[in-house]
Amino acid sequence: MEKKVRVVGSELVENYTVYIIEVTDGQHKWTVKHRYSDFHDLHEKLKVEAKVDQRLLPPKKMLGKNSRSLVELRQKELQLYLQTLLLQFPAAVPTPLASFLLFHLYEMEGITAALAKELFYKGERLLQDGNVFEVRPLQLHAVSQQLRLAKPTSCHGDAKTDLGHILDFMCRLRYLKILGGKVPVGTSNIQESRLPFDLSLFKSLHHIEINACSSQQIQGLSCMRTHLTTLSIHHGTDAMMAILVPEASEFSQWEAEGEKSERDITAVVPVWRSLTTLDMSHNRISAIDRSVKLIPRVEFLDLSHNQLSSVENLQHLYNLVHVDLSYNHLRLLEAAHAHLGNIKTLNLSGNQLDHLAGLAKLYSLVNLDLSHNQLAKPDGVRSIGSLPCLEKLSLSGNPLCIIPDYRTKVLAQFGDRAAEVCLDGQVTTEKELDTVEVLKAIQKARDAKEKMASSVAKVDLDRIL
Repeated sequence: MEKKVRVVGSELVENYTVYIIEVTDGQHKWTVKHRYSDFHDLHEKLKVEAKVDQRLLPPKKMLGKNSRSLVELRQKELQLYLQTLLLQFPAAVPTPLASFLLFHLYEMEGITAALAKELFYKGERLLQDGNVFEVRPLQLHAVSQQLRLAKPTSCHGDAKTDLGHILDFMCRLRYLKILGGKVPVGTSNIQESRLPFDLSLFKSLHHIEINACSSQQIQGLSCMRTHLTTLSIHHGTDAMMAILVPEASEFSQWEAEGEKSERDITAVVPVWRSLTTLDMSHNRISAIDRSVKLIPRVEFLDLSHNQLSSVENLQHLYNLVHVDLSYNHLRLLEAAHAHLGNIKTLNLSGNQLDHLAGLAKLYSLVNLDLSHNQLAKPDGVRSIGSLPCLEKLSLSGNPLCIIPDYRTKVLAQFGDRAAEVCLDGQVTTEKELDTVEVLKAIQKARDAKEKMASSVAKVDLDRIL
């Protein structure tokens, strides 16, 4: 792509003038700011490294250096200087000039060269230490673009900038974080959210976290189905299927590998064989679709901070242990055991639940977070009072918390297990247990009285009949 450069303006900073340079590379544009002394330093380097004519740079002038007329003239002269340099080196821009124009931040070949050089020095140590490597979509896009070009794999023949360093690192990397953005990159018009990138080069990844990248950008993620153990996607999708089954856009009638189907299908989609943790929190997901059939080994599922109004299809996840559905739009959960199976931890905080009848058969549940819902009465907790394994319960932020003696009235719903329940992060005290015993006795007497009244009423009815 043809590169263009213009000096489009200037600014007075303290007692010197800074010139604003606009660089264009295809559809991408960015601005760079430099004072005259920066041009001078650049020219000195180019004279040595690229044999540039010494007379090409306009001379320095001391008198009236910040006058408007001189600045405007200098602006034109510096623009001509930069344009001449680009014409002089059409195939490969010298390293000092590339650095001066910030090619390492915005231009595709410059970005890959900078990444390759970084990995030449640090790549092996990063791999040995097992650190998470953080990369931008722009960098991955640049690598993808460079691999499609019939050009040398190194910049100016410099072995340190060879693409091979990137490819070797990608093939061996285990932990990757991709951090996108919704605003233009730096001083450019580059929108990272519109840049596609290919992940098929990562052959050994165990963990990947992708932030602020749309599902349309992400290519090659399905190539990781055999080895990826942890997948985190945030601020990027409105459907689980767009991430787990990208093939769905091509094959409408698909079925998961190993599943029997009574309908005609056009594709059999392989399952994620190693995936045990799926974190799709902070998205715009409104439904748990049938794509979860493809993640049968998942034990940890985080769908918090989405737009779910119901819980479906999770019965396909036989290995689920921990589920986070906090901060969604859930109003009720009917027969939750039919979908959530034998889970141990369930986070339902930040929803709109006003009763708990649907949770009554989650017999393996150990930790339950119901904070910041709409539960109004302590006896509304009675539905979960008989859960045999429940040890931690959070109800803070519910209307019932303002009721006098709220803790003891809730703990009383657990009967003989009251001492085993840690409510809102606080262990039950002996004083609370004494009060619970009193409440249990009162309730027992009340139940006996109601039973007796019911029996008397029945006898009277039999006499009348």
